[in-house]
Amino acid sequence: MHITTGHFDNDEAVVSELRDDDLDPGRPPLGSRLTALVVTVVLLGVVVGVCSGLLTLLLYAIEHLMLGFVESPSMPGPFLTHPLRRAVSLVGGATVAAVCWWLLRTRTAAVPSVRQAVRGSLMPAWQTVCHVLLQIGIVGCGLSVGREVAPRELGSMLAQRLCRWTGLHRRDLMQVVAISAGAGLAGVYNAPLAGAFFSIEILLKDVTASTVALSMLCSSLAAWVATLIKGTHAFYVIGPVDAHFTPDLFAFAVVVGLLAGVCGAWFRRGAQWAESHKASGAAILWQLPLAGALTALVAVWIPQVMGNGRATAQMGFSGRPELAFIPLLLVSFAAKAVVTLMTIRAGASGGVLTPGIALGSSLGSMLGVVWLLMFSTNSIGVYALLGACALLAASQNAPLMAMTLVMELTEAPSNLYVPVACACAVSVGAGLFVARMHDRRGVGAARE
Repeated sequence: MHITTGHFDNDEAVVSELRDDDLDPGRPPLGSRLTALVVTVVLLGVVVGVCSGLLTLLLYAIEHLMLGFVESPSMPGPFLTHPLRRAVSLVGGATVAAVCWWLLRTRTAAVPSVRQAVRGSLMPAWQTVCHVLLQIGIVGCGLSVGREVAPRELGSMLAQRLCRWTGLHRRDLMQVVAISAGAGLAGVYNAPLAGAFFSIEILLKDVTASTVALSMLCSSLAAWVATLIKGTHAFYVIGPVDAHFTPDLFAFAVVVGLLAGVCGAWFRRGAQWAESHKASGAAILWQLPLAGALTALVAVWIPQVMGNGRATAQMGFSGRPELAFIPLLLVSFAAKAVVTLMTIRAGASGGVLTPGIALGSSLGSMLGVVWLLMFSTNSIGVYALLGACALLAASQNAPLMAMTLVMELTEAPSNLYVPVACACAVSVGAGLFVARMHDRRGVGAARE
């Protein structure tokens, strides 16, 4: 029995998988090995930060052009955009992306995943740039995927080029590429801790002092430089919260952790299935536009389903403590999960981090409404926060990255790390249990 720990948005690598032809063996390092390593990481932090900031501005420009709005905490989705304009944006964006991806995937060198890049596969320059821009483009047009894979891929490609210039050895390539990928996440979301933990916990699984220090350095630089270009604000607004946790909040953390663990495990499995069955060849030319059309149809009644999940998540974070609000949250939860997996299955490339946050926020808010009516403590934003952290942790098998990402995106009080950590621990355990049970059933069916 083997439980896989990664999909296209949750990559890992081992040293034994590195290729021998990654770097120029004849190029000496820039100074000592340590000097070359630090210089490379610092330069990457600055460059990746600039690219992350520019990608964010590009997303805003596409949203303004196609949907007539720019996402913000007060307007996280195209709620005021006419349904016809939403449909034109979704179908038009999906059609253009389908043609471009078909050309990229059938007529040029393939763009490897971040996981493959960390292992040593060379990311072609202009193809990677086009791949990154297409991901930002479809999110700006309203298709339901996350935009966080794009800066990670760009960071990986830049790291490979810069490592050659600074003369780093092959044994350093895996570390630097992973660190740069994490810095891309940090830069686009102003989340340096999450970016560092993404490199440490998911890509490298290495907690040595040098890896942690270099990851923190690169991610913090990227996040800071990106804010100089795109500005800074809380990505999600959870409103006034009580940072003092009570016994009932810990009970809630256990309950939401169990539910989020099950939902997160199934969302993870669904994302893996969608990625492994992604439309290939000419099939993308009709499947991705069809996915855009179906998303437009759903968005007539549920506009928050569009985009990277910010609108759905914000609805959970600012939910009303009323039983009548639960059906809307439930419909948003189901629609976001289905449309996201459908978009990936149709051939789109993109992430599932922010869609996972959206699902967790909705789940936590639904359960939080009931909890508030029972105990009348804390606020709906706190319950949505715990749900978002827990479901993301289970869907990525990465509790440190998950809780720091959501905490940074919401700018939540640090005291809430205590119940958040409890919820994430329970959810990851529940998610692993669900995965093991599924694997056992699969083994049993195969034997029969």
